[in-house]
Amino acid sequence: MAGHIQDRWYKTEKDANGKTVRVKSDRHGIGQRYRARYIGPDGTEKSKSFPDGKKRLAEKWLTKIEADMDSGQYIDPSAGRTTFRQYAEKWLGELTTDASSRDAVAGRIRLHAFPYMGSRPLGSFQPEHIRNWLSELERALPNATYRRAIYDSVSSVLNAAVDDGRLAKNPCHARSVKAPQPEPTRVHPWTSARVFAVRNGLPERYQAMVDVGGGCGLRQGEIFGLPEDEIGFLTGWLHVRQQVKRVRGTLVFAPPKRGKLRDVPLTTEVAEALAEHIRRFPPVDVTLPWRVPEGRPVTRKLVFTSPRHGNAIWRSYFDDHVWKRALVSAGAIPERVRGKRYAAAPEDGMHALRHFYASVLLDAGENIKALSQYLGHSDPGFTLRVYTHLLPDSDQRARTAISSMYQAARRVPDGPGTAQAA
Repeated sequence: MAGHIQDRWYKTEKDANGKTVRVKSDRHGIGQRYRARYIGPDGTEKSKSFPDGKKRLAEKWLTKIEADMDSGQYIDPSAGRTTFRQYAEKWLGELTTDASSRDAVAGRIRLHAFPYMGSRPLGSFQPEHIRNWLSELERALPNATYRRAIYDSVSSVLNAAVDDGRLAKNPCHARSVKAPQPEPTRVHPWTSARVFAVRNGLPERYQAMVDVGGGCGLRQGEIFGLPEDEIGFLTGWLHVRQQVKRVRGTLVFAPPKRGKLRDVPLTTEVAEALAEHIRRFPPVDVTLPWRVPEGRPVTRKLVFTSPRHGNAIWRSYFDDHVWKRALVSAGAIPERVRGKRYAAAPEDGMHALRHFYASVLLDAGENIKALSQYLGHSDPGFTLRVYTHLLPDSDQRARTAISSMYQAARRVPDGPGTAQAA
């Protein structure tokens, strides 16, 4: 057995004859009687107290400690007393992802995990606590996709706690815990008629954005951050090197999503639309910090800016007051009720232009690998999962191939039937 059991109600002394005897201590009958003590892997003494009559329980506890140390499953009891909030805040402070991703994860955990289980010690977590939390979350948030993102963030915290030796296993991984499952959705690309209707509904200084989104597949932030010198009018390539994004309430320049720098084919039509836009609305030098609000200042001559002082465009204002007005003019959403905001349009944001771009290329026979590169996806498999239903139907090609085989066979004496009989 690792360590030993100390009986704090008794002590040993030597009597007048020099014989060792057991006598009551000053603590006799007061507080916890037994203290189980052992030396942990870090070389420091650890202990746990037990009441009178529970010596066998103390021995079992020490035996388990020894078994856990032998099997590599040992967790320092004091580490398990750290609360989920305390550990999660430390974990958030050590994240090395980009600032906006950190802010998103922090927001999910602080808003939707801390109120439910922030004060719970890590060592006390059981699968039932995760199940109860997910049940509460489902009642509060109907959006399963968002709930899944919250769940994944919490699970990441608990994974780190396991790695750091503060938790034996992640309760999110228990078989009885069912992660939120978003309803499967399919991308429904806009028609070209809608694309051009929305384009015509935008103010003239923003119309070429539709050409860049629908004709080159750029994300909204990449369009906002497009500098003049990255447009290859002579080479036929558009270079995606940065985006404008909001971090902690401040606009910054940053690399594209996941740092995927890329080059996209620039067609004559899109190039002409951009050239005309630049002629009418000359690019403006815009200075923003790099990556984070406290980052070094970077100046880029942006193609698209706000009409007021030529500043970088704020996504929230653009979406609510410019883009949705164009959606109304195109018949995509209803007119705004006086005194209220425009209707929600989650499927009709600027991202719809990327889906349109993908659908056009796939319909024209472009391969998934090339499309994945143009869109800046992490891997072609992701592109295939998102757009597989937009690939030209193979069932008709299969019918045509088999029909052609039979038709060719009928033109010779020995057709498929003869071969089958043989």
